[in-house]
Amino acid sequence: MLTLIAGLVIFLGVHSVAIVAPGWRERMVARMGLLPWMAVYSVIAVVGLVLIIQGYAMARQAPVVLYWPPVWLRHIALLLMIPVFPLLLATYLPGRIQARVRHPMLAAVKLWAVAHLLANGMLADVLLFGGFLAWAVVDRISLKRRNPPSPPGLPPGALNDAIAVVGGLAVYVAFILWLHAWLIGVPVVAM
Repeated sequence: MLTLIAGLVIFLGVHSVAIVAPGWRERMVARMGLLPWMAVYSVIAVVGLVLIIQGYAMARQAPVVLYWPPVWLRHIALLLMIPVFPLLLATYLPGRIQARVRHPMLAAVKLWAVAHLLANGMLADVLLFGGFLAWAVVDRISLKRRNPPSPPGLPPGALNDAIAVVGGLAVYVAFILWLHAWLIGVPVVAM
């Protein structure tokens, strides 16, 4: 469990720099240069992600049950997951979705986390998904008092919304049918 917690602290910590010290990133970029800053940031984030993956896998070997969600909540979780991938794609495809939601990646993270908290009741699940949910809520609140840089993406256009929706739904279906079982080791639906 300590590996999972360490990974969450590192990964969410590096992604919280703008929340706790908005000007620090700009000072570091000015001092180091953009590419070295991005390299250091990326290495720290990857280390955190690897620890999260290893820690979660280890925690699943000796699960600690906090609650048993009823089976029908899994169906709600499946429904909540439908917009997640289109929102993730809309982050980098400026259009009406991005303009309306304003921060589609944070919305996607919140939906993903809530869906998984509804369907899973082990301690590792609550730490992982609850940690991401708390981070996304705090980050969204902090965005009201800072001006984040726009994520890189294509020029704005109506076609981007169609690409985000169609592509996102294709990824969702792939996760349901195959990718979740392959990547996470847990099938979403029994075949």
